[in-house]
Amino acid sequence: MIKPLKKAVLPVAGLGTRFLPATKAMPKEMLPVVDRPLIQYAIDEAREAGIEEFCLITGRGKDSLIDYFDIAFELETTLRERGKTAALEALSPSGIQAGSLVAVRQQEPLGLGHAIWCARSFIGNDPFAILLPDDIVKSKRGCVAQLVDAYNQTGGNVVAVTEVPQEHTNRYGILDIGADDGRLVEVKGLVEKPDPKDAPSNLSIIGRYVLTPDVMTHLSKLERGAGGEVQLTDAMAKMIGHVPFHGLRYEGQRYDCGDKAGFLEAQIAFSIDRPDLGASVKEFLKKYV
Repeated sequence: MIKPLKKAVLPVAGLGTRFLPATKAMPKEMLPVVDRPLIQYAIDEAREAGIEEFCLITGRGKDSLIDYFDIAFELETTLRERGKTAALEALSPSGIQAGSLVAVRQQEPLGLGHAIWCARSFIGNDPFAILLPDDIVKSKRGCVAQLVDAYNQTGGNVVAVTEVPQEHTNRYGILDIGADDGRLVEVKGLVEKPDPKDAPSNLSIIGRYVLTPDVMTHLSKLERGAGGEVQLTDAMAKMIGHVPFHGLRYEGQRYDCGDKAGFLEAQIAFSIDRPDLGASVKEFLKKYV
């Protein structure tokens, strides 16, 4: 029997150095795309997929991420007294049911694999999703919901994948693939940031995963990989052949909001689709393009 997916881990301990000085005093994940912070997009996508429990892997200076999902009594009381119903409604997505959000500190920046290992008590013996808030996927059906559909079909591990230029394979975790039906691909191997000439394909993992708790057995060894860090890709690779492992060509457009150009592109893409902003954004863009 395939165990239902109800948990998600969101690694948010990074320093956000590419966005300094904006991230000097605020977490990168609180940077807004239009009027919602990156962390909100990730939580909303997870909720759409039926996920009910969330674990933030934080670091020093990241407490505002936890505060964001708390009740803001003073603000809400003031808005209510002033009859600001639209503003109150805008706050509602930032609410999370009591007891369903936990935070764990990653005390040293030892890589994504180490961050996931820090969530071992939260994960327990359950399957879980991983969402990297730097990646926003604009789609009719959320990327994680698509992964859950595939997971319910295949069981095991399912990762979201997309094709990248061959010369950029050294930036990503790359799949060595077997059977391929055009949507789901069998994963035969994983290589972290291979040189383009050595890359087994150009199918890259993006920041969306559904994994079984077996991965924690390998992460617990805290073995260092590329960059001297504990790599999640290395631990996942050791599961191949022991549990079903597939890559899903998801439907939608991914924006890399950990990159300045990608972040700006996301602002435009999401604002153009807004009924209250689309026309004016298209109009002012004509001045610059």
